[in-house]
Amino acid sequence: MTQRHSIAWSEATWLNPPPHAEADGDRLVVTTGERTDFWRTTSYGFVHADGHALLTDFPTGTAVEVGFVAAVDRLYDQAGLMVWVDEANWIKTGVEMCDGVAQVGAVVTRDLSDWSQAPVPEWAGREITMRVSRSGDAVTIRARCEDGPWRMLRLAPLAPDAKASAGPFCCSPEGAGLKITFTRFSTGPADAELHADPSG
Repeated sequence: MTQRHSIAWSEATWLNPPPHAEADGDRLVVTTGERTDFWRTTSYGFVHADGHALLTDFPTGTAVEVGFVAAVDRLYDQAGLMVWVDEANWIKTGVEMCDGVAQVGAVVTRDLSDWSQAPVPEWAGREITMRVSRSGDAVTIRARCEDGPWRMLRLAPLAPDAKASAGPFCCSPEGAGLKITFTRFSTGPADAELHADPSG
């Protein structure tokens, strides 16, 4: 089993603190602010960088995992894991409500945002884990529901010398008050191979 180190919620730093965040044992319960989002220009023409993200250092050669349960039921409600470099360079990956169903996906932003997604209605109300693994010039993005198999979602570029941070994120572009329970936050070594099971 790959060695992982749990990150205490208090060890990480908020980018745009939410209106409410409270530890509940080992969990963190977060409530989103009104019309918060991360997006940059593509199709919609606007730039938003006011969603909530709790971040820790994410150097090359490491991986970060975030577990959460979220009742995404309003258009664009979203929660998951953020990789942050600056306002023009970031990745968010998680579950988002779109087209009337929960979708797992990723937005990769390098000046302009690029969105990919796939429907996962069977994941609704269950614990989801997102994982980002950084090696060389790339980030591998994976997801799983409870103890199910890991699903590779995306391979995205990230400059080897970029100073990045990563951790839980959430936002509610069409309203406010999305409640997310983050169940864990951990870091460890990067994936051994692109197609290797990170649980091994």
